[in-house]
Amino acid sequence: MGLPPSSYDPIAELYDEWSRSVVEDVSFYVEEALAAGGTVVELGVGTGRIAVPVALAGVRVIGVDSSAGMLEVCRRRGEAAGVSGFLDLRLGDLRRPPVEERVPLVLAPFRSLLHCETDEERLEALAAARSLLVRGGRFVFDVFAPGADDIAETHGRWIEREPGIWERANWDAERSRLLLGVRGPGGETTMSLAWLPPERWTELLREAGFEVLATYGWFDRKPYDGGEDTIWVARRP
Repeated sequence: MGLPPSSYDPIAELYDEWSRSVVEDVSFYVEEALAAGGTVVELGVGTGRIAVPVALAGVRVIGVDSSAGMLEVCRRRGEAAGVSGFLDLRLGDLRRPPVEERVPLVLAPFRSLLHCETDEERLEALAAARSLLVRGGRFVFDVFAPGADDIAETHGRWIEREPGIWERANWDAERSRLLLGVRGPGGETTMSLAWLPPERWTELLREAGFEVLATYGWFDRKPYDGGEDTIWVARRP
């Protein structure tokens, strides 16, 4: 049975422009990939914003994404960067990744796990990530939980994030849900995301069989001490 259409397909060609200012996490994930000492699986590889720099560092990446359009852009980016040989791109759901290999590191950058909207889906994704790891391998990802100020400032407003590319956040704080609309030249979409408080991620990781090694508050590796963003490093015992 094939995958349903992805909400990212309509914006695949404008995604890189929409996310062009998001660079703070790139060196962090490249460092993690280099330290792993082997092939890396990236769940939610998208257009290769992380995978291409990782490949440029000489690390092989198996990239999984549910959007054929995003994977096509990633393929072209890899070719342009001269790293096609380091990128193995596969269409699939991050909860059921089409990966038989076992690796020392699995990544899920840029809040990809927020597309899991229930604990059942989250546990399925965490179990899938764990199953891809060798014993002692690590799962590294980042998520967020919005603050009240952020919700108040952005709710229901179209905001121009990049020239000609607009987004609108419709927040449902009671249900911890976000409907994010994006529109720009040649494409528009609406995607659904769901967030959790950090303590719940800790519980889910442990329930999925992970040992939490670190929780950072930003990509500078400072320990989490409150705030919207969390970066997680977990290990398969």
